[in-house]
Formats: sequence, C-alpha cells, structure tokens
Amino acid sequence: MSETNFDVVVIGSGPGGYVAAIRAAQLGLKTACVEKDPTLGGTCLNVGCIPSKALLQASEEYAHAGKALKRHGVMIENLQLDLPTMMGHKDKVVGDLTKGIAHLFQKNDITHIAGWGALGATGEVIVSDDGGAKTVLNAKATIIATGSASANLPGIEIDEKHIVSSTGALALSEVPGHLAVIGAGYIGLEMASVWGRLGAKITVIEFLDRIVPGMDGELATQFQKMLRRQKMKFKLSTKVTGAELTNNGVALAMEPVDGGAAETLEADVVLVAVGRKPYTEGLGLEQAGIATDGGGRIEVGDHFETNVACVYAIGDVIAGPMLAHKAEDEGVAVAEIIAGQKSHVNYAAIPGVVYTQPELASVGQTEEQLREAGIDYTAGSFPFMANGRARAMSATDGFVKVLADASSDRILGVHIMGADAGTIIAEAVLAIELGASAEDLARTCHAHPTLNEALKEAALDVDERAIHV
Repeated sequence: MSETNFDVVVIGSGPGGYVAAIRAAQLGLKTACVEKDPTLGGTCLNVGCIPSKALLQASEEYAHAGKALKRHGVMIENLQLDLPTMMGHKDKVVGDLTKGIAHLFQKNDITHIAGWGALGATGEVIVSDDGGAKTVLNAKATIIATGSASANLPGIEIDEKHIVSSTGALALSEVPGHLAVIGAGYIGLEMASVWGRLGAKITVIEFLDRIVPGMDGELATQFQKMLRRQKMKFKLSTKVTGAELTNNGVALAMEPVDGGAAETLEADVVLVAVGRKPYTEGLGLEQAGIATDGGGRIEVGDHFETNVACVYAIGDVIAGPMLAHKAEDEGVAVAEIIAGQKSHVNYAAIPGVVYTQPELASVGQTEEQLREAGIDYTAGSFPFMANGRARAMSATDGFVKVLADASSDRILGVHIMGADAGTIIAEAVLAIELGASAEDLARTCHAHPTLNEALKEAALDVDERAIHV
C-alpha cells in the first residue's frame, strides 16, 4: 500500500465501521478501513448476527417439519438432520456477505488495510501486520469502531469445545446431549433455541431472577412460559462458581444468589453467554489520552467525539445497547458529522429483537421504566390468538402491547411476542420516530389478514376499543 494520507480512517469493519466507511466515501471523503480479521464484517457478520440467524432459521424449519406441519396436513416420514449441510449453508451465507462488503468497498473506492490499528500521535493511526511491520496512516479524522468481545466468568476457561462462547456454539460438530447455557439474554436464549430444536436437553442458568433483562417484565414472564413449553429448564437467581472438565463433559458448580446449598450440574457442553465487553485491546487509548468510563467504554459527546480532537467512536465501544443496527445508524451519523452535515441518532427508537420462536421485539420504554420515571401512561394489548392470520399459520402464541402517554397519546413503547415480531416492530419504530400517537396507529389501515393487524388492535385497545376481543 502506497497511500497513507486519508480524510477518514475507520478502525474496525463491523456494522458500525463498514457503514461509516461507505457513508464517508459517499460524501466525497478519502476513506480507509483497518481490519485485523481475515474477512470484513466484524463479529456480527462472521460469528454473530448472521450465522446465528442462519442456524435459527434452519433449526426452526427442522422443528416445524417434525412437529407443526402435521396440523396442516403435511406428513413427513423419516425426518433426518444433516448437521454438516446445515453448517455448510451457514458458512456459505457468511462467505457471500463478507465478499459483498469487499465489493462495496471497491465500488466506493475505500482502501481496505489488513492489520491491527492503534492510535499514534495526533492524526495518526499505526497499523501492524501479522509479521510485525508497521504502517503509519495520516488521518484528518479517525473513527474507532472495534466492537465488542464475549465476556467471561472468573475461573471458567473457554476452550470452544466443551466450554464455549457464542462463537463455539455456532460451530459445534454434533448436537450435544445436554447443553447448559449461562446467561438468559439474547445470545444465550437464541443458541439454546437452536440446539434445543435439534434435540439437545437445555438448562439455562441466570444470575438475575428473570430472563431477557431490559425487556418488558410482562413480556419476559410470558416468554419464559413459552420456552418452558419447549422443554427449556431454567435456574434463575443462580450463580455459577466454577466449571470442571470431566470424562463425560463439564461439571458446573452453582449456588443460589441469596445463599443456600451448592449443587453440581452435569452437561456435555456449556455455553457462556453472560454479555459482551467493549473491544479496546491494543488501541492505545491510554497513551492517546482517550477517556473511558468504569465499564471500559469510550466516552463521547453528542457528536460521537472523544476528548481528543478528531477522534470519534461508535458502536459497542460506547454507551448504549450493543446492537448491530444501533452501530450502523451511528456510523452514518458520524460520517455525516465529519463531512460537516447535521445528523443524529434517536436512541428512543432503536428496536431490540430476540430471534427465538416466538420472537420477542421491543422499542421504546417498558412499563417498569415508565413507572420508575413517574410517567402517567395507558396500555393496550392484543393476543395473536385473536388474529386471523396467526390462526391460519398455527402461530397463536404471544401478544402485542402498546404504551402511550396518558395526556398526549404519544406512543412511548411497543412490545411484541409472537411470530415475525422482529418484522412487525419496524412499524412501531417508525411511529415512535415520527412522534405518532396510538390513535394514529389505530387509524392506519392495515391489510387483512396480516399479523400486523395485532399491532393496530393493541393501539385501539389503548382507548379500550379493540374490535376482535
């Protein structure tokens, strides 16, 4: 590489980084993106969002074929699981999409630099390759978008064979007899769903007294009941104190959070899914004087600027939910800000989705948050059991809840458990983004029969006038 002078240098090519690079290039800024891994796309594309969804879809199809299709008069004999083919499909999806990003870089004249990026002197990014050679890039603006890494528990060593992170859980060579999952958040429950559908016994261990922390409490309670019907077992308010490899797998030492007798759980494979931590290793933050908070996240202002001039940060390395789409929106915004435009991210309108069956989707505030903030609100809900399309699909589990300001009727939050919740929530996100009221949503004509009608009915129920209940 001969060129070392750029308007923008992005460190990291995950959803935030590659989107920031593309948007910066679109705006006429000479842009480079530094990536330490062999392929572009970051954790989400390579070992996160995309491969997990490929396996979730495949395992759902398998479970559907084995159980649910009989209700529709479709009989399948001698159903078999071909795990290598399933894994091959996952890998092909990932490979095709990483090549797609490389094509987009080429199309937008973005320089891809392989190596480890770190901050140097003012306006410099130092790139180290695998051989130890260093290249100094001069950047008018630097964007840190290095994402996050799996968090671990003290005393538990991940070997990606018997004790695995989400990365290892996406690459198991066989269905475990018993999978123990430490952590009842998004990642843990999605991976539990994959391997549970394929035949594994599942035990989920959670330190807190509930699953999916941060989601609406009523939704979480009903969601846990649904998962129990799928044979998932839960041990809540339980902490794992150790793990020991045995001849048969792993022995987990556990005890109640509030005190009590210790116990041991035997499992073939243990998945550690206790959250993620900002990936800032080797970035030279301390030497550069970049301020971080107590959790190791980079502190930024309203325009994603750090305390060091011309250095910005987005995505999982800053505060907020560690979600790919949040990072993407920040990537667009920071590129536009660097280019002199006005841009922002509305953090009140960022959805969260758990891609289990049924799906869980949420945007805006929960009832717990509204009560804590002292906000007077009204609530409407509607069950999928009363939705015609859901009945036709045999997908009647779940409901939609709409929360609106008691005085203005402005939508404050929407929470969905049910089929295609991750798709339905987009309408609610748009409603919050545009400042719509529950009445606006209720008066919007929805095609019939669709699952989305449940959202309209929930909005009608805010004023206690739902039609089909």
